[in-house]
Amino acid sequence: MSARPSLLSELQRRNVLRAGVLYAGAVWALAQGIAQLGPFFSAPGWTVRWFVIAGAVGFPFWIAFAWFYEFTPSGLKRESEIASDDSVAHSTGRKLDKWIIAVLVIAVVLLLTNTFVWRKGAGLDGGSVSAIPNKSIAVLPFENLSDDKANAYFADGMQDEILTRLSKIGTLRVISRTSTLQFASHPENLTEIAKKLGVATILEGSVQKSGNKVRIIVQLIRAQGEQHLWGETYDRTLDDVFGVQGEVAGSIADKLGATLTGDARKEIARVTTRNPVALDAYLRGAALNRQGFTDTLAFAAIKSYGEAVKADPDFAQAWAAIARMDSFMIFLGIDGTPERRASALQALQAAERLQPDALETLVARAIYEYGVERDFESARKRFAQVLARWPNDVDAVTAMVHVLEELGRDDEAASLLEQALRLDPLNPRLYKNLAILQTNERHFEDALATLDRALALAPDDVEIRQLQGDIYLAQGDLERAAKAFGPWPTTISDQVHQYVVLARMQRRYAPAIAWLQGLLARPGADATPPDVILVRLELAELQALNGDRAGAADNFRQALEAVKPLLERQPDNPWLLSELAMAHAGLGDENAAMAALDRLLVTQPESKSAQQGRTYLERRAITLTSIGHKDEAIARLRYLLGVRYGGMLAPVTRASLRLDPEFDALRDDPAFQSLLQAPPAAKSAP
Repeated sequence: MSARPSLLSELQRRNVLRAGVLYAGAVWALAQGIAQLGPFFSAPGWTVRWFVIAGAVGFPFWIAFAWFYEFTPSGLKRESEIASDDSVAHSTGRKLDKWIIAVLVIAVVLLLTNTFVWRKGAGLDGGSVSAIPNKSIAVLPFENLSDDKANAYFADGMQDEILTRLSKIGTLRVISRTSTLQFASHPENLTEIAKKLGVATILEGSVQKSGNKVRIIVQLIRAQGEQHLWGETYDRTLDDVFGVQGEVAGSIADKLGATLTGDARKEIARVTTRNPVALDAYLRGAALNRQGFTDTLAFAAIKSYGEAVKADPDFAQAWAAIARMDSFMIFLGIDGTPERRASALQALQAAERLQPDALETLVARAIYEYGVERDFESARKRFAQVLARWPNDVDAVTAMVHVLEELGRDDEAASLLEQALRLDPLNPRLYKNLAILQTNERHFEDALATLDRALALAPDDVEIRQLQGDIYLAQGDLERAAKAFGPWPTTISDQVHQYVVLARMQRRYAPAIAWLQGLLARPGADATPPDVILVRLELAELQALNGDRAGAADNFRQALEAVKPLLERQPDNPWLLSELAMAHAGLGDENAAMAALDRLLVTQPESKSAQQGRTYLERRAITLTSIGHKDEAIARLRYLLGVRYGGMLAPVTRASLRLDPEFDALRDDPAFQSLLQAPPAAKSAP
């Protein structure tokens, strides 16, 4: 009696295993072919997904078929009907082997084609349209069709809200608004624009607001061939318009085959307010916020957001916006009063009470930890959680970059900036951030090349040229620095300090003194009290260098009297503590100056804040020089020359130390002269 054959041997005899491999290979090859050729025939993005699902469903039926049936010279027969001596399973197996090899070769060729041909050239420059991910989109500015052209902020707000919801779909690549802002609402050269932005699809739209009624028209277009994929018209009232953005985002995700997780579906469908007054105030605040971050704009935006939560106290998104703005103002030293700190905390707690898991709320918490609590490690972890869910949010990415810089993790920060540039390829601000990071590392030529790219995008951006001037100052090239800076500012701003340093290095004290006196007489609307105090201190320092000790002492005293009451209300404000140290040092009060610096370094230790901590170590070195503590000043400078950081300008360099008269008191010291010598070049390995 013969032994019963094993299941494995029976599967092999009947060619079931070969049939399974052939089936899987064929499904794989066909799926790749559909994925690559589908876009040319406007196939929906979900085609491949459903083909693979159908293939998986059909697999067990195919295996059952291979078990029960066999091909013979006389046709298809049931395996039970074939005598063992008539079986041609071995011959059929050899044929299946040939088919398997052929299918696998085709699949590998398609895979290599997708990797090295279709995707070749993808990057920041766009490349060919076929190299761009299918699940990618840019939202062009919405056209304002309202009779009242002052309603442009409303159209911009609708575009921004739709873009924000799309960016919460992690499987989509969504280009930031900054890069699309330069294009028209309905341009003719969509293919060229899409290539510049690195996207496969474009969303166009228009908004018409009349009284309490709003009409929003959107259309999704595939850039290649400018093929219309989907469009819709939404007629809503103001109390229901916030639902439109979620509907649009969901429809686009479906058309592009982007998978919506539970979190993403919840985020894009979230309706934050149905109060038309609150909505209008919020959109006005957002419009101000988009114009940039100046003191005047920041205060105005916070006021508008405040009107929004007054109209709708349950408007979590507006509360989160207030928390973010307050936190930035505290971090930048614009307003660190108890009232501002209480406002930031109250707004954050309101947002967390209303919508604790909303991404805007989580970002607000991270920025509060960063800007108010200065707990950079907690902020880093929080931003990492946000970006895992919201990878398309450029603002969160750039905030994370600043956190990483404060933690001294510059390489990670640079890598993250490259990621931001893929999402916002035409944003000159990102190139400026990258150039600052390169400058902090003293990679000056790389930074200048990056700024050239920024200038190509924004040739009239004054700040870019001033950043170039900073680098030339660090290199000791005063002529090119002066050319880059251009005319001196006519009002007090953050850039005044750069021009003071240039004048100081040129030792052109008299014209700079006259200029600063004119600024103090007409400070400008954006000048904050700390800004005015700094200008007065720099005027006093120039007067001292120019030999006018009486005038210098008078301005040092005025600065001291101005900073004291501010510090009473903001005792841990690092900018004010730095100004207090400068005023005491200028008046010759060594003990008070050092006490202020000690207090400053306690609030901003290098161990917790690499960038700011080292900036204040530079201030300490300058103060130590002015009061005659040469050895400690030189030791501080030697340390700073070997680390990466960014002060109000570029970090100290040997060239800047040679030229800056602030260090004249050290010039005769042999240790300082040794410090100015370039370190010996590393020897080559044998």
